[in-house]
Amino acid sequence: MRTLGIIGGTSWVSTQEYYRGLNAGVQAALGGTHSAPLVVTSVDFQPYAELMAAGDWDKVLVGMTTEARRLARAGVDGIAIASNTLHVFADEVESAAGVPLVHIADAAAVPIKSAGFKRIGLMGTRYSMEKGFYTTRFRERHAIESLVPGADDRIRINTIIFDELCREKFVDSSRAYLHSMADDLAARGAQCVVLGCTELPLVVKSGEVKLPVIDTLGAHVAACLQFILDRPGGLGTS
Repeated sequence: MRTLGIIGGTSWVSTQEYYRGLNAGVQAALGGTHSAPLVVTSVDFQPYAELMAAGDWDKVLVGMTTEARRLARAGVDGIAIASNTLHVFADEVESAAGVPLVHIADAAAVPIKSAGFKRIGLMGTRYSMEKGFYTTRFRERHAIESLVPGADDRIRINTIIFDELCREKFVDSSRAYLHSMADDLAARGAQCVVLGCTELPLVVKSGEVKLPVIDTLGAHVAACLQFILDRPGGLGTS
């Protein structure tokens, strides 16, 4: 197996799902008491959240590349960022680590294209919905077009993610609102809803909304697992 380095803590609520999913996947594939060879660097997310809110992305980049080099010194064979939003610096992280990066958008594109979908509705942090690194990669690499909620809704979704889900708070009214946003994307012509935040699958699930749900965390774990097992489909480049 190949050793995967993970930049986690962004937030810890979803990072634990990576650890659980990768170890369970390796054990299912290989049996016995096998587990995933991982090196996890888990950051304090509060300063990152404050920097993003203030628009100080240069300092966020310094933090991310610092963690990438830390993992490189540990001798990892590949790297993953346990966050959709921080893939805004995927290329820089891969370069700093000097090893392949398993990109979450490429992982999410696998089930989207397998189902034959061409137009998706994207829900995530306002940064993932607005900065274009996600939607541009979908369009240019995978011929997938993206719809996003309106400006006010993007702000509210972002608030729910940072003020509730990242703190392991699950509020019924917020869950209902997120479901209504997914249904609104369906009304606008989206063929599926992509949960472009690794916390959203905790509260939006298949069967609860009108559209098929693409869980980016689950898709990313699957791609990372294939990388660890050194099998085709591991998406080991950015």
